Amino acid sequence: MAQNSVGEPVFVARYKQCFDASWRDETEIDQVRFVVLDSETTGLNPTSDRIITIGAVAVQAGEIILGDSFDALIKLTRNTPAVTVHGITRDESLKGIEETEALELFLEYLKDGVIVGHHIGHDVAALDTAYARHWGFTLMNRCVDTLSLALHLERDNAFAGRPPFRSFSLDALCEMFGVVPYDRHTAVGDAFITAQIFLRLRMFAMRCGRDRLGRLSELFEEATG
Repeated sequence: MAQNSVGEPVFVARYKQCFDASWRDETEIDQVRFVVLDSETTGLNPTSDRIITIGAVAVQAGEIILGDSFDALIKLTRNTPAVTVHGITRDESLKGIEETEALELFLEYLKDGVIVGHHIGHDVAALDTAYARHWGFTLMNRCVDTLSLALHLERDNAFAGRPPFRSFSLDALCEMFGVVPYDRHTAVGDAFITAQIFLRLRMFAMRCGRDRLGRLSELFEEATG
């Protein structure tokens, strides 16, 4: 593996250089390349479980860019209950690529894109664990959690006149916005579903003045006192 003068893999150095001039709080959201991400893992602990699949699709200027997408199946030597749930057989998982190759390819794809996902903290933590394990660094990308965004918009009264949400799960948001949950519980399927949800939330966000990256990416905190 090629390394730079400080012993860092060249692909990692290229990734870090993307942030020399990247998105700022005041950047208009239509200028931003968002990368809607989903990963499937062998369990719910991102620090100990392994990534099975990574799926992503870009969104820019209010459009899903199907030609700007990513899909990787990572080779696993044994099945787990999670692998079975995600519909991946042992033979299929053995045909995947090595984790290091998938992580390198994803980093080259991701660049400084703003990561979007539902409960995105889990996916980022799983990726951070993998990158730290192999190369000693974690992702530098900004993130937008569609759950936090939906909760902010509810507090902003953005959904006035619409039926109340049963919950803010991905499935409930699909029902509310008329998104067909095709290929649910696969990384690439959930990434595309989340991208459609994100476009709808983006529309409401712009109406509420959340048209800059800083406001769009705010984490939701429950009011206290």
